[in-house]
Amino acid sequence: MPTSIRFSTFPRTQPPPLFTGVIQDVFRAHAAEIGTQNLDKGLTSNDVLTILRPALIELGFTVEASKHASDKIKRPVFFGENGAPALQYEIDAYHEAWKCGLEIEAGRAWMGNAVYRDLIQAMVMVDLETLVLCVPLGYRYNAGGKPLISRDYTNAIAVADAIYGHHRITMPYRLVLIGY
Repeated sequence: MPTSIRFSTFPRTQPPPLFTGVIQDVFRAHAAEIGTQNLDKGLTSNDVLTILRPALIELGFTVEASKHASDKIKRPVFFGENGAPALQYEIDAYHEAWKCGLEIEAGRAWMGNAVYRDLIQAMVMVDLETLVLCVPLGYRYNAGGKPLISRDYTNAIAVADAIYGHHRITMPYRLVLIGY
């Protein structure tokens, strides 16, 4: 059965990071469970992360275990006195050897501006060289009783093309954008 999982990498002038394939394999293995093209109603980002967590851990990621503060993954931005992190941002998963952060978004990906937040926060995280940003191919919702679909993956690609392709901006990390 063909998979509905898609990906694009940025900047477009470089080949995908070597680990992109194994991350894609995790999403493809669970496409029937998480794929927004096949489901009447998409899952929350927490539900998607719960499904993918065991396979991501197997790849070597440290993965958020729950929404409790003690279970969240934090990456430092600034260090303060005695080398303690003075500012940290949360991320869904992090792979230390690959210096790769992973964020899974669902309903807020496009309409809630989570894509922009993730792109900006990743810019200032210490030791983050690649961001894997995962968004729905199509987020289904109702507005005024009418069913609509937000094309989050297509919209996120347009933003990434503008940012990575513009001469006024140099991004400090590579981006792997996954549509599920």
